[in-house]
Amino acid sequence: MKLENNLGTDPIRSLVLRIAIPSMLAQFVSVLYSIVDRIYISNIPEIGEIALAGVGVCGPVVTMIGAFASLIGVGGAPLMSIRMGAGKTEEARRILSNSFLMLCVSAVALTAAVFPLREPMLLLFGASGVTYPYAESYFTVYLCGTVFNLLSLGMNQFIICQGFAKKGMLSVIIGAVLNIVLDPVFIFALDMGVVGAALATVLSQLASCIYVLTFLFGKKVPIPISFGGYRPRLMGRILLTGLTPFLIIAVDNVMIIAMNAVLQRYGGAELGDRLITCATIAQSFMLVVTMPLGGISGGTQTILAFNYGARHKERILSAQKFITLLCVAYVTLLFILARVAGSLFVRLFTTEPSLAAEALDAIRVCTLAIIPLGVQYALVDGFTGMGQVQLSLPLSTFRKAVYFAALFLLPGMYGARAAFYAEPVSDILGPIVSVAVYALFIRRVLRFSQPERTENGPVLP
Repeated sequence: MKLENNLGTDPIRSLVLRIAIPSMLAQFVSVLYSIVDRIYISNIPEIGEIALAGVGVCGPVVTMIGAFASLIGVGGAPLMSIRMGAGKTEEARRILSNSFLMLCVSAVALTAAVFPLREPMLLLFGASGVTYPYAESYFTVYLCGTVFNLLSLGMNQFIICQGFAKKGMLSVIIGAVLNIVLDPVFIFALDMGVVGAALATVLSQLASCIYVLTFLFGKKVPIPISFGGYRPRLMGRILLTGLTPFLIIAVDNVMIIAMNAVLQRYGGAELGDRLITCATIAQSFMLVVTMPLGGISGGTQTILAFNYGARHKERILSAQKFITLLCVAYVTLLFILARVAGSLFVRLFTTEPSLAAEALDAIRVCTLAIIPLGVQYALVDGFTGMGQVQLSLPLSTFRKAVYFAALFLLPGMYGARAAFYAEPVSDILGPIVSVAVYALFIRRVLRFSQPERTENGPVLP
């Protein structure tokens, strides 16, 4: 099959657009998995508000499990692109085979480990006596699809990194469309409630998984999945490279868990569950911000990685500049939409006037500083794409540390609703530090003076 994109020779701007837009759209569609579930659940007669709060408790736990797909997929894909850019086809093939094995093992191990712990986990993460039955029902069914979830998300990265961004987008669209179709059937027509929502998601993930594996085992990709060549050292390198995106996703979800716990503590018995419902709606909007944003910055990593392997310094700098511009343009659009159309988004979840007003306020607070967040994503993911974990990891960690500090300090001083201001505080301070570090270190990163050592010796910059 002819490559959709030549990572080493195509004009940078058109190349970035051809990869960024499908990746962004794929992540936007992926958001529908979560948002559509929540919309339908919120509209279940009589129990909608409480059921939504219960599923909101599950959200971060579910996404935390999915973070392991990023640990391996986003860890292995840039390394594979670097090897492909350097003409090291066999090394690229080994990275793919090792990544596939790790994803399979991780999926089975996570399912076995989490299943017996689901009750204490959900209670710890913010479920109350009222919301727990809904959280437990949803989570139990969802866990059954862990293998499909991790393989579809993780292995999709290896479709994109070989130049097939549109194929990667299609895999996500297949799952999302099926989820949208099945949700009302299972939830309302078959009267399965939150169990139906979870089952629809699992079946959708299965469909995506089948598509991804069929493509990667086929003859249409330059490097298909193979078996053998398993090396612990190489696996360690993949995990180290994927540590930054893993922590971004994992800690983002710990942030949501902590938010739910803080809202329960400071909101008390009367306001706790209500504020968690508002937070769930606000977090749904933030998914519309961060997941497509991550699609732009993460999807285009393959351009930076390939050209890093090929030592094309000017192409890297040009691509990074344009990627940052796209990220900022996207979050600026979402900043505006939060202010002019946020109420329309809230109405998808609730028509109760006071709850809708509180949820809208939460959205507007959480999005106060998302414009600099676009810069943060572009620079941190750019460093990750070039294998510079020693830079990307501390930058990501710093922003999360600021968030937690604000989350635990502000409600104690100003009340439960002040917890929502933790997001803009971290979205301002994090990018400031990232810009400073990028300005100081990017030229050093691109000197290519010291070859990188792989498991077989020094072969790459």
